[in-house]
Amino acid sequence: MATLTKKRKEALKKLDKNAVYSLSDAVKLVKEITYTKFDASVDVDVRLGVDPRKADQMVRGVVTLPHGTGKTVRVLVLCPPENEEEAKAAGAEHVGLDEYINKIKGGWTDVDVIITMPTVMPKIGALGRILGPRGLMPNPKAGTVTMEVGKAVTEVKAGKIDFRVDRYGIIHTSIGKVSFEASKIIDNAKELLHTIIKLKPAAAKGTYIKSIYMSSTMSPGIHVDPKSFTS
Repeated sequence: MATLTKKRKEALKKLDKNAVYSLSDAVKLVKEITYTKFDASVDVDVRLGVDPRKADQMVRGVVTLPHGTGKTVRVLVLCPPENEEEAKAAGAEHVGLDEYINKIKGGWTDVDVIITMPTVMPKIGALGRILGPRGLMPNPKAGTVTMEVGKAVTEVKAGKIDFRVDRYGIIHTSIGKVSFEASKIIDNAKELLHTIIKLKPAAAKGTYIKSIYMSSTMSPGIHVDPKSFTS
């Protein structure tokens, strides 16, 4: 059994495991119980009342966080030569086509987001087995397959994130950094939840938002009242 560190013990003392916190109190607490030496991410886990095994209950979407994620997003744009300058001007770290397709086939996936164009998708289809498990496969629903590659790069750099429910019915994503002002974390959290609520499948019955937990990298989870996201 792992031994609790001194800082972990201090964090657990501040957290009431039986309490359900308001969003503002949860944000305040997550900042207090984070002791990492680096700028930890603030994560949110939303358990939904859906059955992801059924296609009509799959929840997937995109949201542009008003204050970004605080992360440096590395972008690869797979496009023809005539679109390369547009992608580079928007800030993409990697731009090209065949040479990057060959690199990916060789196992290279050192990026966070891949953006491409509909005309290029036939070439990328064969990469599904490599990119799919890593969450890197471009998808029109996520806005990563588009004719406007420059705009897509700009949006991703500004805080646009892609999320989807996992096989357990949970959406897990980062909404900022512990160093963010509390108000910015709250704004990002509310924007995420409002988007998830809009995506409620018609086939989903009963309680849709079952529970919400907030944590930072390596911190305990804090149970948050879903109602406080709409107040």
